[in-house]
Amino acid sequence: MSKSLRRYALRKREARALLRELADMGLELGTSHRGRVEVVEAGKFKLFLVDGRPILAERGGHRFPLLMAQELLEGLPCVVVDMGAVLHICNGADVMAPGVVEVRGSFGPSSLVVVRDERHGKAIAIGTALVSSEEIKQVEKGKVVANMHYVGDRIWRLARSLWHET
Repeated sequence: MSKSLRRYALRKREARALLRELADMGLELGTSHRGRVEVVEAGKFKLFLVDGRPILAERGGHRFPLLMAQELLEGLPCVVVDMGAVLHICNGADVMAPGVVEVRGSFGPSSLVVVRDERHGKAIAIGTALVSSEEIKQVEKGKVVANMHYVGDRIWRLARSLWHET
């Protein structure tokens, strides 16, 4: 682990509060965890590990599930993008209306959404909706989802290294 990282365990009360916050967001971990929650601070973001597994990130005061926390992603609405958009999104680009081929679930502006590729249905990014699910179906141009976390970004690489470290 790099020297610029700070890793510490949350107190039991703080850990329970975080797990309750996840549940309130509609994100359930199930019953297999023991509840030990650690935080890894890395510059402008934090990663939260439950029982050694990275599941959540925080940046700019916003918390969101990590792409590797598949069970958390299942509870979120998603937009499916065409394969031509995948490379751009995995390089940090926001999701543009022309690339969206399907919307699953309903959501409003500022909601967390998962971005999936159309071929395999894999989660490639987590973002914040800029418009509602109904509006995405209507608009033909412009940004519709702000990219917060994508496959291959710094958060993803750190989370992956921490996961393989345990």
